[in-house]
Amino acid sequence: MTDQAVDAGGTTVSEKGRRPAAASALTGSQFLGRARELKELRADIDRAGLDTLAGRKAPRARVLLIAGRPGSGRTALAEELVRQVADSYPDGVLRARLTEPDGTPVPTERTARDLLTALELNAPAGADEDDLSERLREALATRRTVLLLDDAADAQQVDPLLPETPDCLVVAVSGGPLTGISDVRPCTLGGMDTKSALELLDRFTGSVRITVDPRAAEGLVETCAAQPAALVLAGAWLAHRPKSAVADLAKQLHTDGDDGPVLERIFRLTYAALPSTAARILRLLSLAPAGLVDPHTASALAGCSVGAARTTLDDFTGLGLVRAVESPLPQYEVPGCLLPLLRSLTETEDRVAELQLARARMLERTVRLLVSCRAITETDSSPAREKLAGMPRALRFPNPRAAADWLSIRRPALLAAARLAVSDGELDTLARRLMAALVRALVAHVGTQAAAPELYGIHRLVLDVAERRNLPREKAAALLNLADLDARTGRTTDALARYRAALDAGREANDPYATGRAMESVGGAHQELGDYDRAADWYGRALAQRLARDERADAARLHGRIATVHTYAGRYGEALRNWRSAVTGHRRTGDVAGQARALSEMARVQEYAGRPEESLVTCQEAAEWARRADDVRLQAALQLRLADTLDRLGDPTAARLHRTAAERMLGDELPESASTREQDRNACEIRSAAEED
Repeated sequence: MTDQAVDAGGTTVSEKGRRPAAASALTGSQFLGRARELKELRADIDRAGLDTLAGRKAPRARVLLIAGRPGSGRTALAEELVRQVADSYPDGVLRARLTEPDGTPVPTERTARDLLTALELNAPAGADEDDLSERLREALATRRTVLLLDDAADAQQVDPLLPETPDCLVVAVSGGPLTGISDVRPCTLGGMDTKSALELLDRFTGSVRITVDPRAAEGLVETCAAQPAALVLAGAWLAHRPKSAVADLAKQLHTDGDDGPVLERIFRLTYAALPSTAARILRLLSLAPAGLVDPHTASALAGCSVGAARTTLDDFTGLGLVRAVESPLPQYEVPGCLLPLLRSLTETEDRVAELQLARARMLERTVRLLVSCRAITETDSSPAREKLAGMPRALRFPNPRAAADWLSIRRPALLAAARLAVSDGELDTLARRLMAALVRALVAHVGTQAAAPELYGIHRLVLDVAERRNLPREKAAALLNLADLDARTGRTTDALARYRAALDAGREANDPYATGRAMESVGGAHQELGDYDRAADWYGRALAQRLARDERADAARLHGRIATVHTYAGRYGEALRNWRSAVTGHRRTGDVAGQARALSEMARVQEYAGRPEESLVTCQEAAEWARRADDVRLQAALQLRLADTLDRLGDPTAARLHRTAAERMLGDELPESASTREQDRNACEIRSAAEED
């Protein structure tokens, strides 16, 4: 972690000096013990597998399983193993957590997408589990990589992710066996060895209290079953009570009774000593999305200031109740072994209404941070400046870079917050606001194309809420957005089905915008599928609606789309009639550039129809309008088209003059005439309403 971190309010906070002494024992500690387990795991990497013994080449990566209960140090052991062998795998380490903090298995689709993103490879928005897992296996087939799969629920989660090459290594962490995966090398964890356990306590208490009463220390280790999580809580308890002997803690644990696991008993002891306010904050941390907490999240959950939340989280770190996450911004993680205990406390000590209010505060704070994150990118906008000025300082970002960094670091938690808000079912209004703000922030900082996979998931959540609440307008919008993303990734048939569903929802909502956009998009999907008759029919329906609403600019654009599909179908007469209507429409709306492009396309169709003289005249007119529109690239493309037409008409001298004029316009950047014509054609094709929105 860096020494300096900037929070959302722009405050610089020194990481040094803020952390309690016990916290440094947690965050700065080196791995302890497990020497035997590490030796066996490393030996298992090179040991011959069943396929090798049978004389066959191993078809998959070696899979090492570290099995143990939460709190046994299974993840720490896996990380240490990976650290020791990483140099043998030059393509690096990939990590994925396969279970949510609440115990819900993470869908394989999401895991594969995250791993592909970590490899900086394309993960198409909306692609299914099979497609993404296959892409991942293909990517890993040519690499030497370690894949660390933490907290796997079962073999069905692990199997689709296994690299199909023996050059990779998979380290899986689970609570039990992964039945169904062949040749897994298991390592089942019990407690630590006594020497390492005592050394772990020593890091919290110092050597004096251990050496003055070694039997009491060994007894405490035995009471804790030498489990790392229990020892950490015990060590932190002693560190915060320098006058207490090790025997005092052991006595309290026995006085408390032997009912329940030792981790639960030590946690109860630590929790009972907390002030009521801190105890309440700790309980509410169980509501944090993805188990990740920052000062703003804790502040909103508890209804306290950001500074007070930060101080409390640092105190919890010193007590072993949360872990500081290595990050440029202050961020903490609730240990998975403690989350069930915190949830149990919320069920017994907090009313349902209070928990719902805490969730609502957290979502509201997240929405406001996302609004601020987006607004900082619009400093040229007066409304955006006013919106920022009206926000508390703690919610403002000092500059766009700080906002982008916050969005990047908090993205997993933000997406988890959206999923949790939708699954809650009681906070749909806040969930809708959160998803809208998240979409706008991602588009502003990341861009629609780069954020497409996240946007696809968010739009699916919006659709879930719209269907649950019977909101046809929002259902239509979500379906249109999902269909657009389907279309951009080549799933045109899926897009067509969603566009039709969006049309039905738009009609139910009596929303002319949604119905018009859906009809036009249905036409675009049919055009992409090569069904030009249906495409022209649907464009015609959309055109009729635009004309009825006197939306002239959109009507002119639709005339162009109809003309395009007639051109593809070879119906040049129909195409020319529609291009003339498009020219007229652009002229009436004063769209000079649109008129130039429409004339350019009209000249192309005339050339296709075998009327070069008419094409020449129309092309000259288009060049004049392109000059008035100050569109240099279009002018150059038209000059080249004029040159080609003049060549066909037998006037090479005039053709040469037009090519020279095009060269002057674009200089050395001028592409080949054929590719220029293709670029011109693509540039002149009218964008769909989906792309504009």
